[in-house]
Amino acid sequence: MSMLDLDPPGFQPPRPVAGDEGSRRTVLYGGYTVFSVFQPVFSVAHRRAIGYHASLRAHDEHGQQVSSHEVFTQAARRGDLLELGRLTESLHLGNFNAFDSHDEWLFLNLHPAALMDTSYGDALLARLKALGLPPQRVVLELSEQTGGETTRFAEIIDGLRKSGFLIALDGFGAKHSNIDRVWHLRPDIVTLDRGILAQATRHSHIERVLPGLVSMLHESGQLVLMGGLATERDALIALECNVDFVQGAYFAGPDVEPVKPQVAAELMDALSARLRERVAARERDQTARLAPYVRALEGAAKQLAAGVSMAEATAPLLKLGETARCFLLDGSGRQIGDNVLPTGRTSQRAKRFSPLLHSEGASWERRPYFIEAVRAPGHVHLTPPYLSINEAHLCVTASIAAHTAHGMQVLCVDINWDMAARRSA
Repeated sequence: MSMLDLDPPGFQPPRPVAGDEGSRRTVLYGGYTVFSVFQPVFSVAHRRAIGYHASLRAHDEHGQQVSSHEVFTQAARRGDLLELGRLTESLHLGNFNAFDSHDEWLFLNLHPAALMDTSYGDALLARLKALGLPPQRVVLELSEQTGGETTRFAEIIDGLRKSGFLIALDGFGAKHSNIDRVWHLRPDIVTLDRGILAQATRHSHIERVLPGLVSMLHESGQLVLMGGLATERDALIALECNVDFVQGAYFAGPDVEPVKPQVAAELMDALSARLRERVAARERDQTARLAPYVRALEGAAKQLAAGVSMAEATAPLLKLGETARCFLLDGSGRQIGDNVLPTGRTSQRAKRFSPLLHSEGASWERRPYFIEAVRAPGHVHLTPPYLSINEAHLCVTASIAAHTAHGMQVLCVDINWDMAARRSA
């Protein structure tokens, strides 16, 4: 039970007031002292902190740490929440300004009520001017669920942006998030919800789609931050997804002092080296796993060029354990004949997608396995794992272009990647 819970009936604690502890600004409320801590946000490319996310810590009159949430809950109950909120925002600005920093950003998480206050932006600009901080150094963080889709909310955000503030959308990917919100608000930075990272560490298929999500946000014009990184595995996932910024206990926790530059650079260099090792090991594993298919495909292409039938030329390929199908394309990417399938290996999943299984005459001219094969005839091209349209599961397609009696043709084999990956795990 907190000290404020023991207040006698009718007791009103002192209103929130500014204080200080040495060179550090504080806010005093009742018997609590509230102060700022700053967790660095690192740029992967720059290998240093490019900003600090401000949050609060509190201790009681005996110096024991308490939850800042508890302090604000009590303030809300007594009607002091707005006043306390304004003081703590000024607290963050003042303490950040005291940093020995150059041009790092300050990330401020905004309460929805503050955003809908028409005077908020002007008041914040006035506080920044008094400190000599330009608004370009402040990133205003909006909760993904804040403000709905109202035109009024979008206008407020646009006004803050025009005043010079950067806008960050926090928690993208949580619950009912969708890309429409990004397009509607046009934030400068999108922070991925920590739940996405938690899911990615447990499920490989979610980890595989994260780079595509980051790429989509990049193409939409946003920089991407991934926070909550607590382990090396978390950090490696973030780097492999090509996020711009990272944050979390793995790199540095919240503190009252800025992080030392050399610490960040050394950690980022070690992590990048570890990622290179991880990618190289995965590529070696994939190369070894696919080697039998590459050899069999090269042999089948030579057979086709010599005039052997498709069925006979691909027989060795069809005997390999994870071959899903073989198919042949003409020089324009149109499929010649239907898929050639291994005998008795049609899965229940394939049966459910039966309308997609018959592909004679289908056009695959825009697929990488066709484009890359015709660019380098005689060489096997391997795709990254992707979703097969035939059975809606992951596969790798190996392809090779060969000159036959019928002109340039491209022989392809689909390899069931989900099964192959499980067997090698």
